[in-house]
Amino acid sequence: MSDALHNPVFRIYFAVLMGLLVFAGALLAILRLALHKNVDHAWKAYRGWLIMIPPVFAALLIGRLATIVFFTAVAIGAFIEFARATGLYRDWWMTSIVILGITAVGVVSAIDDPDPAKHVHGWYGMLMALPVYVVAAIMMIPILRDRAKGQLQPIALSVVGFVYIGWMFGHLSFLANAKNAYGYLLYLLFAVPLNDIAAFTFGRAFGKTKMRPNISPNKTWAGSIGALAVSMLLPWLVRFSFPGFGTTELILTGVIVGIGGQLGDLTISVMKRDIGIKDMGAVIEGHGGVLDRVDSLIYVAPLFFHMARYFAGLS
Repeated sequence: MSDALHNPVFRIYFAVLMGLLVFAGALLAILRLALHKNVDHAWKAYRGWLIMIPPVFAALLIGRLATIVFFTAVAIGAFIEFARATGLYRDWWMTSIVILGITAVGVVSAIDDPDPAKHVHGWYGMLMALPVYVVAAIMMIPILRDRAKGQLQPIALSVVGFVYIGWMFGHLSFLANAKNAYGYLLYLLFAVPLNDIAAFTFGRAFGKTKMRPNISPNKTWAGSIGALAVSMLLPWLVRFSFPGFGTTELILTGVIVGIGGQLGDLTISVMKRDIGIKDMGAVIEGHGGVLDRVDSLIYVAPLFFHMARYFAGLS
């Protein structure tokens, strides 16, 4: 806990986000009480942020292991929503294997690398190898049950559930091991939602041409370009988050969040549109389910992770 409190990056992000929450709350109160405006929808969204932000900061404040446990729990929650929405949850063999696989991502993120020469937190080699073992286990299930008919769909859904939702999002857990963990994690947790907000704002203000009307009818090219512009600018405004980054890394950070965040959102929209639902869940009032909140991070987390590891290293 003392590490977080003494870290200037953590303190800056905490002060900024608390300030934004206070400002937004005061603004909504003025609009509702003084100007008698209907802000019910905005108030529901605001209460959702009040629910989501404290657990994140609490986990980071407690420490590395708590952060890994928190993100692993989020990944499991997101997968369970996916399993319920697609019907995979009815196959407990497949669902259990995926949940065990996601748990394994958290475990290899938490333990130390067994190579005594490295002396680092997190077993990176096993993190990269886990998809092989988990997919192999998934493929074994029909063989163990001696069943062939109707198995391709649960196999495919399980592989997507683990690799896309569990393993790719799990890179966020592993980032807790980085020497600059607070800078990386807090930036992503701040920048990715801001990218979504920018897309919505620019789309409402200037959007005319639909970007992918069959996937997400409300998304426009103006919103997409505006979100990318904001995401490209943000790394330069908060360079304190990346003490080891140069010009190339800052540009790549903007591209990864600006484009990757939108692709993550659209990817989950493809799934929801295909199965005919609006939200993956209703855990957070005004925000949908867990998967609806982390959809952009699923795409961004591994892209940012490997970029940062390549250019700046994690330990």
